[in-house]
Amino acid sequence: MNSKNKIAEEIIRLRISQMIVNEEYKAKKLKVSVHLALGHEAIAVSVSEILEKDDNLLPTHRNIAYNLARAGKLRPILDEYFLKPTGLNAGHSGSMNLLNPERNIVFTSSILGNQFPVAVGLAMAGKVAGKKNVTIVMGGDGAIEEGSFYENILMAQSMKLPVIFLIENNEWSMSTRIDQRRCHIDLSLLAKSMNIRYIHLEGNDPYRYIDTLKDIKKFTIEDRAPACVEVRVATLGERRLPSSPEFPEGEFINYHSGPAPEVALNEWPLIKQSDEDPIFVLTKHIDQSVLEEDARRQFTALQKEIA
Repeated sequence: MNSKNKIAEEIIRLRISQMIVNEEYKAKKLKVSVHLALGHEAIAVSVSEILEKDDNLLPTHRNIAYNLARAGKLRPILDEYFLKPTGLNAGHSGSMNLLNPERNIVFTSSILGNQFPVAVGLAMAGKVAGKKNVTIVMGGDGAIEEGSFYENILMAQSMKLPVIFLIENNEWSMSTRIDQRRCHIDLSLLAKSMNIRYIHLEGNDPYRYIDTLKDIKKFTIEDRAPACVEVRVATLGERRLPSSPEFPEGEFINYHSGPAPEVALNEWPLIKQSDEDPIFVLTKHIDQSVLEEDARRQFTALQKEIA
């Protein structure tokens, strides 16, 4: 496992990299739609830290943070968004289907919930082959509304497969909040009804996340049983709709895709002074001056990488 400072450096790298992508997006240079994941860096780095050679990772269409974490570089991902032959998938995948099988990302999909049956199939194949690996499949709070989520978490438990269903809950599906579109779904009770281990994560503390995920991974492999991990995230970079009589200042919505208009590229990449921002959480563990120095160094390195 990487040191505390290395973990912090990775989170900062992912944030600055996304900010650079955001600037290219605002300049209308990208050839595809990208779903930014500003605010998702802590869980992305934590998942990356526990992966080993034979493990499978299946992120969602909002996969940028995971691809940045696994690739270790910005240039091949940015080139993929430009649809260049030098892109990570030679310009064939764009953003929502971006893969990196050599670094564990074996499937992504633009179809909501499409990753769940693929993950269960991969886990079944690994079980038949006698592998001691884990399959981590991502989903959002919108994806758990799909039948494929229920059907495949049920199948994983029935067949005793080592799958971690990791649900990123940012309380939004496109620009609609949970309380605007459906009743509350208590994942802990759903998991309990199937005798599936459930874990709730929030607070963006990567060091606690890593320890918890390592424990869950060990459990799923040794017990040959699935687990459900729900992590609360805030997708940072607010938007407001035009003024209306009901909302004179414009109704706040969480952007689904496209650039974050209020986010600017800075050497110190903090967006929000709260635990919703993984960069802010890092300052509780490491002196801010140390983090700022690293951010300046990485800012310069990333600008050189894409020059």
